[in-house]
Amino acid sequence: MAQYRTLTDNEIRDLESRILFEDNHLIVVDKKVGEIVQADKTGDECLAETLKAYIAGRDAKPGQVFMGVPHRLDRPVSGVCIFAKTSKALSRLCEAFRVGEAHKTYWALCCSKPEPAEGHLEDWLIRNEKQNKSYVVREGHGGAKLAKLNYKYLRSTERYHLVEVELLTGRHHQIRCQLSNLGCPIKGDLKYGAPRSNPDGGICLHARSINFIHPVRKEPLTITAEAPSTWKGVAE
Repeated sequence: MAQYRTLTDNEIRDLESRILFEDNHLIVVDKKVGEIVQADKTGDECLAETLKAYIAGRDAKPGQVFMGVPHRLDRPVSGVCIFAKTSKALSRLCEAFRVGEAHKTYWALCCSKPEPAEGHLEDWLIRNEKQNKSYVVREGHGGAKLAKLNYKYLRSTERYHLVEVELLTGRHHQIRCQLSNLGCPIKGDLKYGAPRSNPDGGICLHARSINFIHPVRKEPLTITAEAPSTWKGVAE
């Protein structure tokens, strides 16, 4: 019999308030800044394991709970995060993400307004594993991968600028790196040029919505997550 920890009442209420969609095949959660999606070297409990414990307790499941991860969000990023509750859903979702059939839209609070206000970016990126950072390089640079996105300026506060990003490829730190290269580092993102950190240690990059075909029911789904409360005044 599988053993999962018992979540506290507060943890259960918090998690339930962040479930954006659930059926027999999928569970979609509004990820908070600081949560990790899948286990890493830190040893911190990941969202996938928390969801296993939640479902095991809620549904009184005696055996293993399946929780597949078809895509990831970086730890300092918030927003829509999909998990697969069956292996069939996982394999089909992974393929949909691989071939670009799942469409992701992000919101970013940037330190500068982009010029031009709307555009398409194509950059060659190289990942430095030791630094856990990506860099824009010339085409032909060994190991570089082409990164593509569309962006559109939406509105501003006195200090920050809301930019919507349509992600067209899935490269390491792609949005962070490409917006920084454009001269628009994301608020709180010290690694890519922001002048100061955020109080919560995160960055103001939010997975706003995902549009995809349900892997089993074959119906179109669009799932949206409201921007974090700390963004009030610009993302309303």
